Amino acid sequence: MKNTVLSFQKAKKDGTKITMLTAYDYSTAKLMDEAGVNAILVGDSLGNVVLGYEDTVSVTMEDMIHHGAAVSRAAKNALVVIDMPFMSYQASVYDAVVNAGRLMKEGRANAVKLEGGAEVAAQIKAITEAGIPVVGHIGLTPQSVNAFGGYRVQGKTEASAKKLIGDAKAVEKAGAFSVVIEGVPAQLARLITQKLTIPTIGIGAGADCDGQVLVYQDMLGMYSDFTPTFVKKFADIGSVMKEAFARYIREVGDGTFPAEEHSYSIDGEIMKKLQWYI
Repeated sequence: MKNTVLSFQKAKKDGTKITMLTAYDYSTAKLMDEAGVNAILVGDSLGNVVLGYEDTVSVTMEDMIHHGAAVSRAAKNALVVIDMPFMSYQASVYDAVVNAGRLMKEGRANAVKLEGGAEVAAQIKAITEAGIPVVGHIGLTPQSVNAFGGYRVQGKTEASAKKLIGDAKAVEKAGAFSVVIEGVPAQLARLITQKLTIPTIGIGAGADCDGQVLVYQDMLGMYSDFTPTFVKKFADIGSVMKEAFARYIREVGDGTFPAEEHSYSIDGEIMKKLQWYI
């Protein structure tokens, strides 16, 4: 059954945990969808784990549309959420609505996600009024890494914690149907989850959020440039892949691949006749 905005609301009401993972291509998204994940986030984290950027700031609308469309073609049951990249919504409400519309039409998203709290409430309100579901994102917002001075846990002081609670309420009031909480003390994330009527999706925010999201390369050990404290490696696929690549190199080098079973054949009589053409 296709996961929808209503599915998220029901999960919050029933106390059923929501599962979300990032994906950026058809094959990976298809595997996740078949495994039964509730939602797939086409995150602007693709800047780091797919495109090799140092941060997410360089990711473009074209990047998000390209990868989002590939994921959407694979997701039969999972809700597909596509990130709005840096400066696709901050400058104006008009830009926000137009670019959210592009992600829906060209990227085939089921919903869009944008970072920020009260300061982007007007954008969230306008996007939702245009009929586009929105997921908010508060706490450690990677697009603001330069303003934060690095990837730092947010909400550790009384003032910053109060701001996060206010941001969460502003996002909910503006019309978001869910909100990602990233890099926030677990106790604060629990309080925010209790205060909101919309589901919270945690990443580095403890176990009491209504759901969880991880970057799939992190949870499979495929991205080694940086591993956040909150990541659990559910499998070490990166090591398996490197060994497979090394084995391929060895077998091509020593001539054991391709073997006969990996090759096609032709009738011997035809080959005899072909000798005359050389």
